[in-house]
Amino acid sequence: MNVKSRVRIGALVGATALALGALAVPAQADVPPGEYRVLAGVGSDTTQDVFNGLGNAVAGGDLIASYNATGTTTIKTRATNCEIPRPNGSSAGINALRNAVDNNTGCLDFARSSRGVNNDSTTDLTWIPFAKDAVTFAVRGDSDLPTALTTQQLTDIYTCDLDELNGVALTPLLPQAGSGTRSFFLGALGLTEDTFGPCVDDTVQEHNGEELDSEGDIAPYSIAQYIAQGNQPGDVIDRRGFSVLGSVDGAQPTLADGKLNTAFPFNRDVYNVVPTENLDLPNIEAAFVTGNSLVCDQDAVIEEYGFGTVANCGSTVLKGES
Repeated sequence: MNVKSRVRIGALVGATALALGALAVPAQADVPPGEYRVLAGVGSDTTQDVFNGLGNAVAGGDLIASYNATGTTTIKTRATNCEIPRPNGSSAGINALRNAVDNNTGCLDFARSSRGVNNDSTTDLTWIPFAKDAVTFAVRGDSDLPTALTTQQLTDIYTCDLDELNGVALTPLLPQAGSGTRSFFLGALGLTEDTFGPCVDDTVQEHNGEELDSEGDIAPYSIAQYIAQGNQPGDVIDRRGFSVLGSVDGAQPTLADGKLNTAFPFNRDVYNVVPTENLDLPNIEAAFVTGNSLVCDQDAVIEEYGFGTVANCGSTVLKGES
């Protein structure tokens, strides 16, 4: 897939913005080095922050260890034999979990995923929903690009059939390969990995408004992540930069009180993926399974990090291979 240059023409970032960008280094929100909890998980950038909060909130902070999508090249999830490459994104996390199961390493217990099942050829893994998110588009607040678009306009932008709005040349961005938000957003537009256009830069880190560094940039953005980056609970870093969220088909991304609009057109459940054969293990069951699980009982934490609650929290119906 052809992508446009990472050095984008017409950048509007001044000295102040550059200084902010230099300071906005992702926090190391993994469990402290040498601390190992019972359950270890990796994967989605979208849910990494809320899971850091949940990990500290349940069972006295001793049960769940969640490792961020970005940071050091490797992570160590157990005291011995479990230093592994850090997975960046839902698919990377799911693949790392499958590898741990296939090789019986014991290094990982769950994967964070902001997408559903891609491959349902087996029922080896179970996707357990725990919260509601939605995805919209973001543009720079100092750009002349509109902040209200239709689904059809977004589809035309990401197929490169629409290359200018309000006199501004469009430069569409997508998250890195393996991102659950990437696959969800493309699906919401009726597109696939094979049908988005060659004008799209598909190498940027998801939910990072600082990647929007030229006037024509437009990118998908988790609304929950945007809210959390503004609230900054826990170790959440404000990566919004100059980005602002847009409305789609007349629907606003947030409600009057600033909370997620769970009725937004591009809404989705977010999940924790576990091996199906482990669903009845006491710690997995206590943490994730049924609406009375430790995670599902944390409505306040889930909402503090920008997400909405879901009636099917803890359901074990959705199964697949990857």
